Amino acid sequence: MADSKHPDPLSRRLLLDGDLESSKALAIAKAYLEDDREVEAVDFLAAADPASNDEAKRTLHELQKSAVEHGDVFLMRSASAALGEDPSTETWRALAESAANAGRPMDVESAARLAAVNAG
Repeated sequence: MADSKHPDPLSRRLLLDGDLESSKALAIAKAYLEDDREVEAVDFLAAADPASNDEAKRTLHELQKSAVEHGDVFLMRSASAALGEDPSTETWRALAESAANAGRPMDVESAARLAAVNAG
């Protein structure tokens, strides 16, 4: 491990590729979240099995809300994939609006495109 809280890149990959216990995956995810490293936390929340771990599921839903608030398409896609969900058209539209307010033109474009794809 690189430090007491976060695994170095190789350790991270080995942990995620191995048989990681749900409680350990959740602990590592929390350490990333404490340092505002949400995207890195998502893989460990997914490894904690959100289908059977309410805390991991709740945290991923909170990350989805944060993604909308900050206009972060990458975080929304990552958290949603970990949950096995597709964000709604309305969610993508709200995210696009937040991204516009935050001055994130690439996220505006991506979210608007994803909203249009979901709309049909």
